[in-house]
Amino acid sequence: MEEYQMQQLTRLLHYAYENVPYYRRVFDERGLKPKNIQDFDDFGKLPYLTKEIIQENLPDLVARNYHSSKLQYVTSGGSTGIPLGFYCERGVSEAKEWAFIITLWSRVGFKLGDRCIVLRGNVVHSANKGKFWEYDPANKNLILSSYHMTDEILPNYIAKIREFRPDFIQAYPSAITILARFMKKKNIEPFPTVKAILCASENLYPWQRELLEEAMKCRIWSFYGHAERAALAGECEVSTYYHIFPEYGYLELISSDANKVTRDGEIGEIVATGFNNFATPFICYKTMDLGVFSSKKCQCGRQYQLLERIEGRLQELIVTRTGRLISMTAINMHSDVFDNIKQFQFYQDKKGEVIFNVVKKNTYTGKDTEYIKRELYKKLGDDMKLEIRFVDYIPRTKSGKYRFLIQKLPIEFGENDKFRKNF
Repeated sequence: MEEYQMQQLTRLLHYAYENVPYYRRVFDERGLKPKNIQDFDDFGKLPYLTKEIIQENLPDLVARNYHSSKLQYVTSGGSTGIPLGFYCERGVSEAKEWAFIITLWSRVGFKLGDRCIVLRGNVVHSANKGKFWEYDPANKNLILSSYHMTDEILPNYIAKIREFRPDFIQAYPSAITILARFMKKKNIEPFPTVKAILCASENLYPWQRELLEEAMKCRIWSFYGHAERAALAGECEVSTYYHIFPEYGYLELISSDANKVTRDGEIGEIVATGFNNFATPFICYKTMDLGVFSSKKCQCGRQYQLLERIEGRLQELIVTRTGRLISMTAINMHSDVFDNIKQFQFYQDKKGEVIFNVVKKNTYTGKDTEYIKRELYKKLGDDMKLEIRFVDYIPRTKSGKYRFLIQKLPIEFGENDKFRKNF
C-alpha cells in the first residue's frame, strides 16, 4: 500500500507540475522538481495548500489540459466559515466518490438497492404543504426534511419510517440526534428493519453515539470525508476507529509545531493529498479538521493507518482568556444537565467569553440555569465567562447542518500548545 501511495503521489506531482500553473510556480520558487520528491519524508518540502490560497489562486489551480466542458464547479458546505469553490471532472469524480462510499458502507452490510432514509439537510419542496418527505426512486431513498423536526411533527416522521421499512438511515448526526431524543423521551421502540445509522458530514460526538445506540438499538457507524475529496476514512465491522483509505489519498496528521504526529493519542490537523481529482489537485491540503493518531492494527485485518477518532474542526474550539483551546468534544455531559433543553448552541466572538444559546422546554426553570452554569464552568474553567441566552430556535447552515459552536474568532492550530492538554 505504501508503494502504491508513493506511485500515486509521484504521478500526481509530475502531472501538477506540467499542467497546473500554481504548482509549477510553487516548485520553481523552491528550486524543486517532482523528481526531488523520492519518499514520504521528501513530501514535507512542499508548502501547505490552504482554503485562503485556493480562494486567491483558483484560476491557477485548475489544470490546463481540461476543456471547460469537462469541468464541474463544486462548493463546500462552508462549515469552517471559509467559503470554498473548486473544480472536479464532470461525470467522473462523482462516480469515483460513490464507488468508495459504497465500499465503506458495505462494511456494515449495505448493498446497492437497499432502502434508505435520508436525513441530511435536503430541502423537501412539499414541506410547506405539510408533506415532509419525498421519494427518490433511482436510489430507493426516502428523503426527510431536516428543517421541520418539531415535537408536533416527529410522530409523523416515525410513522413514515416504520411504513417505509428502511434497511439503513443516512444522517447528519445532529438531525438523527433530534429524532433519537424524541424517541427516548416518549419511550418509542426502535425501527426493527434498520441495520445501521450511517453518519457523516458532521463530527459524531461521544454523547451522541451513546444516545443513538440507546434509542435506535443498532450499529451507529461513522465515516470522515469532505467536499474537497482529498481524504476518506471510515469505521469497520468491528471497531469505531477510522480506517484511512490508502487508495483514496495520502493523509498526515500535523502537530501544532508543524511536525508529523506519531504518538498514540496525540492530536493533529489532517493534511491530505487526494488521488482522484486531476481537475483541481489538492496537494498537502490543510483541511482544518482534527484527528487523533493511533498506531494500533485493527482486528478486522485491514492493514490501514487508523485514527482513534475525529475531533472535529478548528472552528469547533472555544478560546479561553489565557489562550487555552477547548474542543466541543470535551463539552460532553454524562448527566441530566441538559434534560430540560430542546436545543443549544455556543457562540463566541470575544476571547475568554462564550454565549450559550438555549431553546427551553416547557419544563425548564431557573434551577436549570444554575445547574447548567455550574456544570459548564467545570468544563470551561476559571478563565472563561459564560452567558446564557434564551432563543426561540437554533438556525442551521445553508447546507442543513447544525453547528454546536458558532466561532467568530480566527483560530490557527499552532497558536497554542496548551490545546493538547484539554484532551
